[in-house]
Amino acid sequence: MRLRTLLGSFLFVFCGLNAMAAQRPPNVIFILTDNQGDWTLGCYGNKDIKTPHIDALAASGMRFVNSFACNPVCSPNRATLLTGLMPSQHGVHSFLGVGFPQMGADAYCTIAEFPTLPKILKARGYACGLVGKWHLGANLTPQEGFTEEWVTMPHGSTTTFFDAQVIENGAVRKEPMHLTQFWTQHALKFIEKEKDVPFFLYLTYNGPYGLGPAQLKDTERVPHWADYADKELPSFPRTKMHPWMHDNKDYLNNITCIRRYAAEVSTIDDGVGEIMAKLKALGIDENTIIIFAGDNGWAGGQNGIWGMGDHTRPLSAFDAEMRVPLIWRHAGKIPAGQTSDLMVSHVNFFSTLLDYLGGGKDTPVSAKKPAPSYAAALKGQKISDWDNTLFYEFENMRCIRTLDAKLTERIAGDPSEYYHLNDDPGEEHNLWDKLDAKGDTMRKHLHEYFDANADPRFDLWHGGKSKAKPHVFPKP
Repeated sequence: MRLRTLLGSFLFVFCGLNAMAAQRPPNVIFILTDNQGDWTLGCYGNKDIKTPHIDALAASGMRFVNSFACNPVCSPNRATLLTGLMPSQHGVHSFLGVGFPQMGADAYCTIAEFPTLPKILKARGYACGLVGKWHLGANLTPQEGFTEEWVTMPHGSTTTFFDAQVIENGAVRKEPMHLTQFWTQHALKFIEKEKDVPFFLYLTYNGPYGLGPAQLKDTERVPHWADYADKELPSFPRTKMHPWMHDNKDYLNNITCIRRYAAEVSTIDDGVGEIMAKLKALGIDENTIIIFAGDNGWAGGQNGIWGMGDHTRPLSAFDAEMRVPLIWRHAGKIPAGQTSDLMVSHVNFFSTLLDYLGGGKDTPVSAKKPAPSYAAALKGQKISDWDNTLFYEFENMRCIRTLDAKLTERIAGDPSEYYHLNDDPGEEHNLWDKLDAKGDTMRKHLHEYFDANADPRFDLWHGGKSKAKPHVFPKP
């Protein structure tokens, strides 16, 4: 009788724990990289760079083949991902420079006025942690609900991956470890610490980066350097420099820079593998959503460019600078091994994650008309009425892109562009001076979109201001 009672009690507790586990909201790990186009990953067709763990993530989840940034530099996209707003709605039109508003007595968080993912998830009971690059202001202290973990950088740019400045426990210090490995180790500690509660980990690697002196420092100390030190890596186009190229001229076709970028990508891949192994070891793998994305694209020779849209004059938005990897994995929930050809943008991410988690209709939003959610696609459902039209902007440049055409309009004296992508996927033949009926319709749609959605405070085309120092427009 006593044995039967004990057995009954055990079953009661066991069933209760299972019920609690079933009711517990899933954890969310959002891994965001810095300056990475989709073309740099094996799962997107790259045969040179070793990314087995990211490829495995894609094989066990859903990979988006038409995913785009909404701006060709970092801070605006990071603001968009966390708010669901375009740059002309949240006001961060370019990257934040060193110093204000990131550090100093007058530093402030550039997205504090809006509902954001971490604040919303914090209110739902999630433990929220930031590990890595923030680059949205007031870097010294935890922002936007990231109270359980805040380990970041005092700035957004990367000049070195070794002995770099980091912010930890509210103080700035130098970290001898390679930064990608440092962020990974902190992410693992956070997962271990918060494994018993729902958590949101925003893991924001500042690699692979691919810019400035960081490409040429300590090359032989970089993990995976030996894997590429003698490789030619033909996936990086060797091309004639584009006449618009303004910065990074010495890096284009530079084999050291090419090999260094590949090594940094593989080091990030190591981190993804360690995160996956930790989740499985703790038994929380199946109750964790993992999203992998790049903040903006990056050209490693495509169009004769090394870098992003701020490295040309005029500012540019070629596809290599705008296409980003996007992978979602939720074991047993998101169909494994699937690809989606929906055209999606970072502006869709906010509504999609909240929709997927449930309760999206009751979520506070700042946009008059929030960008649509693609959560149904993640659940294996077909979205028959999805509009494959995207918009992006960078100061005096605004773009509209469909599956087969792309129109970029610039003001303040800079040239505009129009391409038929089916015939000209490399964007080499500008048809702006021969604008056809389709181009006229796209241009009209472009103006209608921003007229309807831009916040007058931040509408640069009509006298608004930017929270970031202007890069080229209005003239700094």
